[in-house]
Amino acid sequence: MSPAERYVIHLPVVAADLVRARILARTAARSLAFLTQVDPGETTVSAEDDQGVRHRVFCDRLLKNGRRCILRADHEVSCAARPPR
Repeated sequence: MSPAERYVIHLPVVAADLVRARILARTAARSLAFLTQVDPGETTVSAEDDQGVRHRVFCDRLLKNGRRCILRADHEVSCAARPPR
C-alpha cells in the first residue's frame, strides 16, 4: 500500500431518522478519536437506499489556530476547537 492510498471502513448501523443517525455517528466518532487512524471530521451519514447523498456530522472548518471545528455540522454558534461548557 502506498503512503497516499487509504481505505475507508463502512459500518452500517440503523437509526430512526437523520437527526438520530448524526447523533450516533458523532458519539461513535468521538469515542474512537483516540485512534490516530480515525478522522472524526470526515464522518458522514446517508440513507440506506441513497448512499451517494451523504450528510456531514461535524463542521470541521479550519480555524485560525490550525485546528478544526469539532461542533456539529449545522451549529449556530461560532466555530470552536473544544465543546462549549
